[in-house]
Amino acid sequence: MNKTFSDHFAPVASHYADNRPTYPAELFAWLAGQCKEHVFAWDCGAGNGQASTELARYFEHVIATDASETQILQAMPHPKVEYRVASSESSGLDSACADIIVVAQALHWFDLDRFYAEVKRVVKPEGLLAAWSYGVLTVEGGEVNSIVQRFYHEEVGPFWPAERHHVETGYKEIDFPFRRISAPAFTMNVRWNPAQLLGYFRSWSATDRFIKAKGFDPVERIEPELLANWGDVDQARTIEWPLSILLGKTDQC
Repeated sequence: MNKTFSDHFAPVASHYADNRPTYPAELFAWLAGQCKEHVFAWDCGAGNGQASTELARYFEHVIATDASETQILQAMPHPKVEYRVASSESSGLDSACADIIVVAQALHWFDLDRFYAEVKRVVKPEGLLAAWSYGVLTVEGGEVNSIVQRFYHEEVGPFWPAERHHVETGYKEIDFPFRRISAPAFTMNVRWNPAQLLGYFRSWSATDRFIKAKGFDPVERIEPELLANWGDVDQARTIEWPLSILLGKTDQC
């Protein structure tokens, strides 16, 4: 499988940094508990460094790479995290150096054959590869959730890149040729007001592609209906995403 890098997120990088849900802290504690050593972690496809800074709680040094310079420029500084612009298949890292390699919400963009070859080169013996993805959101309140689902699937749905299919299916159809380790169930949830939810919509690559194709912002069109059904606009609602995790040992493939 040959892929050339397409930077789907450069146009929405500032929205992406400010309007994305956070991964559960318990996930990183559990991942660290699966590692034999905690010297070095590689966060590949790091985006704005959301997972990188959490990994720094448990590992002495984290290198976070992303092929998008725009995303790296938006990344959150941390004394234990080093950010670099690099592709998933050519990291520039030393061989057999990583205790764990993490891919958060990015594996579906990669040239998997070439990335997995790089994983096997970079990871330590008995090291781990962890990849996860969060799927389609659910919003508290039936009518509001119906509006959100229609916006996701029908309004901007045709503008999602083809790789988004793997997110929607929870990575069930993605190739993962490593000895798998079962993961406990983790969920992502936030309490957001409508302004925060609308900001999240604007961080979607599909929204940017819609605007470029249609010449107007679909979020502006959905906003009145969403607000009319929300109630008190200062009131937060619970929003949840399913979290799918692939974890494997790289010593037996």
